[in-house]
Order: sequence, then C-alpha cells, then structure tokens
Amino acid sequence: MSDNRDTSPSTATRAAARVALVTCAELPDLDQDDRALIPALAARGITAEPVAWDAPGVDWAAYDLAVIRNTWDYPKRRAEFTAWARSVPGLANPAAVIEWNTDKRYLRELAAAGIPIVPTTWVEPGDAFVPEGTGEIVVKPAISAGSIDTGRYDLATQAQLVAKEVRRLQDAGRLVMIQPYLEAVDTAGETALLFFAGEFSHAIRKGAILTGPYVEGDLLYQNENISPRTPSAAEQALAARVLEALPVPAADLLYTRIDLLPSPDGPVVIEVELAEPSLFFGYAPGSADRFAAAVERRLT
Repeated sequence: MSDNRDTSPSTATRAAARVALVTCAELPDLDQDDRALIPALAARGITAEPVAWDAPGVDWAAYDLAVIRNTWDYPKRRAEFTAWARSVPGLANPAAVIEWNTDKRYLRELAAAGIPIVPTTWVEPGDAFVPEGTGEIVVKPAISAGSIDTGRYDLATQAQLVAKEVRRLQDAGRLVMIQPYLEAVDTAGETALLFFAGEFSHAIRKGAILTGPYVEGDLLYQNENISPRTPSAAEQALAARVLEALPVPAADLLYTRIDLLPSPDGPVVIEVELAEPSLFFGYAPGSADRFAAAVERRLT
C-alpha cells in the first residue's frame, strides 16, 4: 500500500476556489484534527472555511464544493440533515450516499453482498424483545454517531438493564442493533482504513472504548484512544472487497473510512463511514495534503 502519487499543488486549480468545510454549531471552528485542512487547501490556492450545516442564511451555491466534516449532531435530526444534504449543490460525499450511510441498515446490504459484518440482531420499534443467552453484547441504535447511545452489557448479570435500554431506544422510535461484544478488541483494538477518492491514504488503531452500559450525557462523541496502524493483509483484502460492494464507485467518493474489528474468523466490518467520519490527519504525516489533493482534483 505504498503511495507514490504526486500531491504537489497544481496550477489548474480554479481561480479563487471556495470550499465549505461543513461542521455543526457545537464545533464552529471545526474539530482540531480537521483544522489542518485549511492550510493544506490554502497551499493549493483554495479558500476553505468552516460553516455549520444548519446555520441560517448560508448561500451554499456560492461554494465550489461543500465537504462534510464535523456534522456530529445529526442523529436526532437525521430527516432535517438529509433534507439539507439534498439541497446543497456540490456536496461531498453526495446526498444520496449520505442518506444511505447515516442509517446502519446499510450493513444488511453489505452482508447480502458477502461482506462479513459483526453479527447483528435488529429490533424494530414495537417488536417484543427478551434478552437471551450469555456473554457480553453491544446495544446501539441504527442511527447514531460517536458511540453515543451505545453501551456494553453482560447478559449474565445485566439482562434486565439490556431490556430497559432496548425499550428506551424503541420508545424513541429507533431501530436497535444488538451485537456480540468481540473481546479481541480489548487487546487488538479496532482498525480504520482511510481512502481518499478511492485511493488508500493511511490507517489508525482505535482502542476499545465501551466499558459498560451507556450513560446519558451532553457529549457530542465519546473520547477515543487513537494511534497509527499498518493494516494486515487480511484487513487490506477485506477493505478492497468493501470498496467494490459500495453502491457508488469508490473513486467517486471524496472520502471513505472502513472500520474493522478482529474476530475468531478474521476481520469483520463494524462500520463503513461515508458521511462525517473523523479522518485522523494528525496520525499520518502528509494525509491532510493527500486529502487536499483529492479536493483539488474534484474542483478541476
């Protein structure tokens, strides 16, 4: 996965190109990691500025490209968010992709295409549910971000708590996902592979963050333990299969993040992030420049 591409600034960049780096009101100046994009784009003659997706009066057509970055408040306002996405010309990633990817039902489609995912039981609002079995499980809603509303439970001692949490999510009209907790993540961590315009850029290791039941709070996302990682051959091979299984060509996507967990049978997909993933520029020298190069190619 060596990268010998030329990412030097091009004289072909459109004069005075403007790019909106789309964020949320809670992060008006972007998450710290994404701030590296502003100088990286400026080096290519591209003016980039943070803009909250729901800020009133924004003329989105005035931007040559709107790049979704830190819109992490969307889960409880998804209908509003996807409607906004459909209204924005020049959105990356495209609105149809955002709508598909912000509901984790997409994992069903990947599984039907032969992609190994974390085994999942889907509990619709109104479905009867009784916790059964033993071992540790993860409970989370199908529309969520930043591990909010996600918890880890031991069925041997917390079955009643599981039932209560599932009921809480159901009562809010949310589709619930129940998955086995893959304990290898406690030592090996999670692997995220990052692709810009379909080309591999870098990978990171994310340490396990689920230590127990979900506790409600005001966090926009759970804090994560991140470090650089070189993906294994098996992880690279699975990521390549995922790219082929996506509903649009990977080269048409400005960014793709594929999150994998270790299992006894090899890596499995926990998420494919095409909407607003952290891209972890701070853990891979040159990655912000590679992303800026992908933006430049989109503009030209």
